[in-house]
Amino acid sequence: MSGPSRRAVLAGAATAAAASGIAQADTPPAVLVSTWDFGVPANAAAHAVREANGSALDMVEAGARVAEADVTNASVGIGGFPDREGHVTLDAVIMNGLGDMGSVCALEDIVHAVSVARRVMEGTPHVILVGEGARSFALDQGFETTRLLTPEAEAAWRRWLETSDYAPRANSENTDWPGGASDHDTIGILGIDGQGRMAGACTTSGMAFKMRGRVGDSPIPGAGLSVDDEVGAATGTGVGEDILRVSGAHAVVEAMRAGLDPDAACKRVIERLARLRGDRIADHQVALLALDRQGRAGAYALRPGFTYAVTDAVGDTRLVRAESLFS
Repeated sequence: MSGPSRRAVLAGAATAAAASGIAQADTPPAVLVSTWDFGVPANAAAHAVREANGSALDMVEAGARVAEADVTNASVGIGGFPDREGHVTLDAVIMNGLGDMGSVCALEDIVHAVSVARRVMEGTPHVILVGEGARSFALDQGFETTRLLTPEAEAAWRRWLETSDYAPRANSENTDWPGGASDHDTIGILGIDGQGRMAGACTTSGMAFKMRGRVGDSPIPGAGLSVDDEVGAATGTGVGEDILRVSGAHAVVEAMRAGLDPDAACKRVIERLARLRGDRIADHQVALLALDRQGRAGAYALRPGFTYAVTDAVGDTRLVRAESLFS
């Protein structure tokens, strides 16, 4: 993977990592944000596209594809952990700020689900294709099949079968990357191109050892991703069922439309989720990430541990640790 190391990013942004966001007056506007530590190489690829005058859609697709192709990332793309029956199924969504969007759910045998989602957006009258229909469409579009279940992921699945204990762990995206078990999803990436247009993408292999056919928030417009050129964009990560319950990304965008900055908008929705679900989310992690059209980035999480990568127009990237509702 290309881009700065996690150590270098953390060392260069020690004060930022302790802050709630990057909306300080002396901080350059952001053009890219993405979830988790593995957002750093994703942003690097997306920024290279921006430097070549690529569109916001091109940017976020390129960034998401980095995570999808990373075999050490057990929560996205090839190398993603399978469902409880041993099948790796991928979910992805992509959208621009004008209401154009495409999504695939439970896609098998295709590495770059985000690119298939873009083909759905640009080449069909539909928004979402699922399962075998999504796979058939991808093959018709010339995508090649690949065995997504790596030996490492298969070994982890077989170990899991010994107990079949289904217990998602908060922040496993970072604690288990690269390599290792990961119990939930996602990379979400939001971008602004050189013309001020916005786009976003979200792609995942979903919760490890999920029930066959399970789909979370990630590929659902308005839940895992929402983009509006008038306001900004938002994405979510963590336990998808919780984000679905509050239409997380859409709720954040609407809070920004009402005048809240990205940090405050994300916090409002996380607080609403906590009021709604109470003790039922005691062990869950949910985080929301937002970027407004002015380049202000912000995030908020249920509990500590959520990190996100922020890149400005000249390509400088910092890794920020979000504030959280619970300690």
